Amino acid sequence: MKKIIVILLLIQTLNLFAQSNEKLGFEIAQKAVLMDQGFKSLSTKLKMTLKNRNGQTSERLLENKILEQVEDGDFSLIIFNTPKDVKGTATLTYTHKIGPDDQWLFLPAVNRVKRISSSNKSGPFMGSEFSFEDLASAELEKYSYKFISEKDDFKIVEAYPVDEKSGYSKRIVYYNSKKNYRVEKVEFYDRKGDHLKTLRYEKFNLYKEKFWRADVFTMKNHQTNKETVLEFSDWNFDANFSRDDFTQEALKKAGN
Repeated sequence: MKKIIVILLLIQTLNLFAQSNEKLGFEIAQKAVLMDQGFKSLSTKLKMTLKNRNGQTSERLLENKILEQVEDGDFSLIIFNTPKDVKGTATLTYTHKIGPDDQWLFLPAVNRVKRISSSNKSGPFMGSEFSFEDLASAELEKYSYKFISEKDDFKIVEAYPVDEKSGYSKRIVYYNSKKNYRVEKVEFYDRKGDHLKTLRYEKFNLYKEKFWRADVFTMKNHQTNKETVLEFSDWNFDANFSRDDFTQEALKKAGN
């Protein structure tokens, strides 16, 4: 009888411990989201460098526009300016807190807007190591969370996607608790549970005394040994965009 009681107490303790870690993981992710709220809209230029497994590289120049949404996920518009074979290609993303995101791709060669289906969002974005799924803003409701550990200034949290069509089984996110809980590294695991990619954020700058932004994103694919580097410049937090700048018609105009 005593053994049964001990076992029951142990199970109860383990359950409470698991619930505590889930709650703490959510609270850490929530802090990161709250710390970054209020930027309203911004624009930035970026250079994308693709590196294949043999170390050969190619470059593309892009621009990105973002409109913050309070009641739902953010809007994002990405336009390719060079090289010639992808110039004018543009992607529009409506991130949603609940349910699949809406994404469209404008193809200038055929002057056509193509909707990206949910089943294709795990595919590579324009040949890079970023997927279409990675373009969406990291809304709190898109994941369940579990606190894993704390190392130096970092709180490490596992995030499990709610969407069954996600290309990932989980992400391991490193939050810098000394710097407004900004994210500095994310490890991505594929549907089989194997480590697929690692994204590192570097060269941070602080804007408007609140918003941390990294000037360099490096996405390394551990399974293919390919890499994509995004270098950001000309951050503009006074862009003053509206919803009219993020329509399918605006997507076509951006690419022409």
